[in-house]
Amino acid sequence: MLGTVFFRTLFIYFTVLLVMRLMGKREVGQLSTFDLVVAIMIAEIAVFPMQELQKPLYMGVIPMFILVGAEIFISYLCLHCKFLRRFVDGYPSVLIAEGKIMEKEMRKQRYNINDLMGQLRQKNVFNILDVEYAILETSGELSVMLKNTKRSVTPEDLNLNPAYENIPAPLVLDGEVLPENLEYLGLSRIWLEDELKRYGLELKNVLYASMDCQGKLYISEKLAPVKTKNKN
Repeated sequence: MLGTVFFRTLFIYFTVLLVMRLMGKREVGQLSTFDLVVAIMIAEIAVFPMQELQKPLYMGVIPMFILVGAEIFISYLCLHCKFLRRFVDGYPSVLIAEGKIMEKEMRKQRYNINDLMGQLRQKNVFNILDVEYAILETSGELSVMLKNTKRSVTPEDLNLNPAYENIPAPLVLDGEVLPENLEYLGLSRIWLEDELKRYGLELKNVLYASMDCQGKLYISEKLAPVKTKNKN
């Protein structure tokens, strides 16, 4: 009996993982109403095979894949049908326009001032006077556009042209070298090991190492303080 429960639990666990992967990253990162319904139904269906051991596993697995197939099919249709996309996902709601609260739209969305202020604070906006536009997205997230006098100054505002900055490339993760990143930077494993030796380090003792576009090498030891140095 315990063996059956153990096997079914693991099987359903990996099946749900597969199902969520098939649904794509969008369903994991930002749930619309439709996505939330599918996720809840999959969670409910996944419980039955683990609780009712007398029923075959396929009675729980098949409905999950049917739901995923329906979700993928409807998502595909939404790409080509504006009406269906608006019906399934809804549309964004403007809650603040030109600095003015849209009370009628907030009532329509059953969205009160406390909800608005709470989500503004999550965006590090504590004064509603600073907001030019606030839009409630279909996922429930609030997008905020500050007034131009309240936005952070950018290099373009100062007529500056800063040098190009790329994402730092990881070279070592938990003691393991990432050869593809070394090759991309035109570096070798021997060079990396020589750099680590300057600090008296071995690869197995490095938790993380990366290099930015300026050639600065970042090294974080396992259970040790962080060190930085220039490539040249």
